[in-house]
Amino acid sequence: MAMASAKPEPAQKAMEGGEQEAAADEMEKKLHKYSRGKAANLGALRDKKLRGQLAAREKLYGHSAKAAALADTWLLPTGLGYLEPEDDLEKTYRYKQESVVKEVDLLSSRKPFDMILPLLGPYTLGYTGNGRYMVVGGRKGHIAMMDMLNLELIKEFQVRETVRDVAFLHNEQLYAVAQKKYPYIYNRHGTEIHCLKEHGKSLKLQFLEKHFLLASINSFGQLHYQDVSTGEMVANYRTGLGRTDVMRVNPYNAVISLGHAGGKVTMWKPTSVKPLVTMLCHSGPVTAVAFDRGGHLMATSGVDRKIKIWDLRKYEVINSFAARAQSLDFSQKGLLACSNGSQVEIFRDAGSQDYKIYMQHRMVKGYQIGKVLFRPYEDILGIGHSMGLSSILVPGSGEPNFDTFVDNPIETSKQRREKEVQSLLNKLQPETIMLNPNMIATVRPSRKKEKKTKKEIEEEMEDAVEAAKNAEFKKKTKGRSKASKRAKKREEEVLKAKRPFLEQYKENEGRPDKKQRVGEEIKLPKALQRFAKSRQ
Repeated sequence: MAMASAKPEPAQKAMEGGEQEAAADEMEKKLHKYSRGKAANLGALRDKKLRGQLAAREKLYGHSAKAAALADTWLLPTGLGYLEPEDDLEKTYRYKQESVVKEVDLLSSRKPFDMILPLLGPYTLGYTGNGRYMVVGGRKGHIAMMDMLNLELIKEFQVRETVRDVAFLHNEQLYAVAQKKYPYIYNRHGTEIHCLKEHGKSLKLQFLEKHFLLASINSFGQLHYQDVSTGEMVANYRTGLGRTDVMRVNPYNAVISLGHAGGKVTMWKPTSVKPLVTMLCHSGPVTAVAFDRGGHLMATSGVDRKIKIWDLRKYEVINSFAARAQSLDFSQKGLLACSNGSQVEIFRDAGSQDYKIYMQHRMVKGYQIGKVLFRPYEDILGIGHSMGLSSILVPGSGEPNFDTFVDNPIETSKQRREKEVQSLLNKLQPETIMLNPNMIATVRPSRKKEKKTKKEIEEEMEDAVEAAKNAEFKKKTKGRSKASKRAKKREEEVLKAKRPFLEQYKENEGRPDKKQRVGEEIKLPKALQRFAKSRQ
């Protein structure tokens, strides 16, 4: 009992006081973040009613800022963790993976790996939307699916033919593989479900999640869209710009972008035969295209050794730097990864889209990196190269706080089924794919001008004539202001005012240029048929 009633020691009191001060400082920062600026100077106001209204409004602003700060504390418990230099001389890109792994927690230190498979490469890879599952495909026919949360192999098999690309469909239950002749769809147990012969020899695959459309580009430059929920082939277009294996979907508006050998990037939707936008991005062939999470930034690279960042709202280059890249990818928090030979470089936005190098990672000499892809909701970058697969830590790349209604990395089978049903019910039609999706549910303004009636034209003409008659003319000397000359000038002004209205008359009446001949085309009444001239 004596111990329970003992007073806390001074050191413990000081520790508790320090924690409270830190919490108060953090809350004050969040209040400043959500406040609406400085309060109005109410003491200078003489109107008591206005002063009372503004005081009540300022009180409401304070309550709303406090509620937003509390919601920020509850709903966003995890912050970002970038690599930060201690001074200006220290550079973050000099840190190696071994140094980063030593400083992170135990669970994160298990996520980087190197899987050496020299006989079946080079490898490509793909992640599910929630980042839990990964499918990999080796060029020589090796396909495997893994649970990255538990680091378990679910299924691997050999198709014994060339594999060019892999892509998950709406969840981990189905994935598409672009093989030697046709794309195939497999389930998570490795069973072949469909053979999509209409696509032909596909080089790249992309899945439009909200529309349930599988898009592919084949070796003849044909772009195919197929609805995987009904099996219907939605569209099949020839690009007309030759063979290409550079394809990426914009997550903002689901528009497919293709990079071509002439340096052009074209944007397509399934309801348009011609590209929506054609951009000349490079002076040589385009090697990679990537979009950020918001969809307003596009990164392109070409054989001219340039990486360009484009603002798709203005279609202008906002940043360009000299570097080669065979593959590009944006993370959820805006980091840009690019691969060149056996080296991976990650760039970070230093402000105003000024991308500076953030991290570097060099593979073993001789490894040729084919694809880099950030894992959603994790600070992980997946690398597919000629000798297998690798995974490296990139602090600050993934979204730390996920919304379970959008993507849930730890979802159960029941939650997955419910989400699948909801996504099918909310499936969007191909017509909703457009450059600006905000145009949906808005009223289109009428383009054609409504023709005025004859009465309205006459009234406007009368007003114009009256104004021309009442116009005052400047008096001139030496006989140039005679009454006859002034009357003649007034008549000219009246005719000038009438001319546009007479032209409107002609447009409304649709005056024919030539008289129509009475012939077989016009059927006359019986009483007048005997007067019609016969053609000789």
